[in-house]
Amino acid sequence: MTHLAMLNDTRAPWSPEEFEAKLRDKGTGYHIYHPFHVMMAEGKLNQKQLQGWVANRFYYQIAIPVKDAAIMANCPDREVRREWIQRILDHDGYEIGGVKDPGGIEAWIQLGIATGLTREDVTSLRFVAPASRFAVDAYINFARQQPWQEAIASSLTELFAPHIHQQRIDTWPDQYPWVKPEGLQYFKNRLTQARRDVKHGLRFTLDYFSQSRALQERALEILQFKLDVLWALADSIMLSQCEVAIKGPKA
Repeated sequence: MTHLAMLNDTRAPWSPEEFEAKLRDKGTGYHIYHPFHVMMAEGKLNQKQLQGWVANRFYYQIAIPVKDAAIMANCPDREVRREWIQRILDHDGYEIGGVKDPGGIEAWIQLGIATGLTREDVTSLRFVAPASRFAVDAYINFARQQPWQEAIASSLTELFAPHIHQQRIDTWPDQYPWVKPEGLQYFKNRLTQARRDVKHGLRFTLDYFSQSRALQERALEILQFKLDVLWALADSIMLSQCEVAIKGPKA
């Protein structure tokens, strides 16, 4: 359906409350429920597996500011860009007026070091599985090629992120005591950053996509796409880090 057709949809849009509830209901497909993340949450990963997760996810971490830069490059709205640029600063870091923040990418490198990897192990990308690259690259291409409003809607998986960050902060010291405590700083930073980002992204999505029912349904499709990207990334990591038995066709 074309954008014009979506705008001309004669069905009444859902109320903002109904629309937000439908967006939040998509959380049942968040990668926190993926078998690999369930294993992680239950303390069942060994050191090599956790290191493999960190190394593969680094490819996603370095893609986040690239995705955000693509949104800004496609967006003619100065007010949106002024808010959105904070996301790039959060991940790439900054030094402005004597205030310095090394950023989320550096914090993820420190997480890798805390698990026993070297900086070069993480930044070389040599442990990134091909399927991990495909999943992340699909997301970057979406942000570059689709309307910037749709790329903003794709960011709403952040609705579900604070829970998984808090879970790791709470459980890793007991389940993975060999991970140095300073490595958890990335998750601590994202608790506040993700909640701030959600307020902006959700406010924009509820406003822009509520012009018609068809646009609201499109936003749900976009959010599902992003959830699928994260799930596919978790699939890739699990296949690269776990012994998986092939038992034939499903019943």
